[in-house]
Amino acid sequence: MFGAVGARGLSCFSFRHLIIRSQTTTPRFALQPSCFSTSTPKKRVGTHNGSFHCDEALACFMIRLADNFSGAEIVRTRDPKVLETLDAVVDVGGDSYVHRLYLSIYKNFVVAVDAVDNGMNQFDSDEPPTYVNNTSLSSRVVRLNLDWTEPDQSSEKENEVFECAMRLAGSEFLESIRFHAKSWLPARSIVEECLASRYQVDASGEIMVMNRSCHWKLHIFDLEKELGMFPPIKYVLYKDDRTENWRIQAVAVSPDDFRSRKPLPVNWRGLENDKLSDVVGIAGCAFVHASGFTGGNRSYEGALEMARASLRA
Repeated sequence: MFGAVGARGLSCFSFRHLIIRSQTTTPRFALQPSCFSTSTPKKRVGTHNGSFHCDEALACFMIRLADNFSGAEIVRTRDPKVLETLDAVVDVGGDSYVHRLYLSIYKNFVVAVDAVDNGMNQFDSDEPPTYVNNTSLSSRVVRLNLDWTEPDQSSEKENEVFECAMRLAGSEFLESIRFHAKSWLPARSIVEECLASRYQVDASGEIMVMNRSCHWKLHIFDLEKELGMFPPIKYVLYKDDRTENWRIQAVAVSPDDFRSRKPLPVNWRGLENDKLSDVVGIAGCAFVHASGFTGGNRSYEGALEMARASLRA
């Protein structure tokens, strides 16, 4: 495919255009035959004026290699009003969110597809995996190949199922873009805001309260690293909209590790309601999971006291 290193080196010059189009009801970037012709209005690509560097020079060259940007006019400006009228922009506009989206989609979608194709192990270990996952996108695409029992083994039939494979892979790629643009990225600013106010929640700075429901787990580790946070967050509190209770979630050791940095106390685990409240000494306790990674209380104040008590334990 791209090659394990080469894909990361690709400029995200056209990614901004792709992200914006992905948020429309009918994506305009869906795979279609080339739309470039002499009768098609020339595309316009923007980059900044003034001193230039290799990255935007190469990006502008590369984007012209795409059929629908062949012969595109390069507009060098920093005027936001002009940039908004263009078909794509390169290295200008202050859209740092695009780079975050590009890297996240690359990391969470493209790398796995590329690694499977190149026979790369997911873990640096000679031990056999605990379980086999045959439900990945790569596995499902491979299963679309013609069965050996298929009577028609012609190139035409093979091309037919390849079209199915393209649609499957493409639909999941577009879904990944939609999720990252509409859900993953907006959550980042919410988590960042909640992290900034953590000392208003508790003097330890180790308890964070989410002011609204979002995918906080996807961002907390990156933000802690970027902000140089110490000590790290141990517990996150948020309201469970289904039960109206307040939940306490112990933060995991890392994004790929089920272990918690500081699980809720052993003697709380598996208990519920009044029995749990009696042991904890805090009113309104609802439950604590048997593994200690989460628990709940019927009020915000009760959940906060549970988190504080767990920190002291």
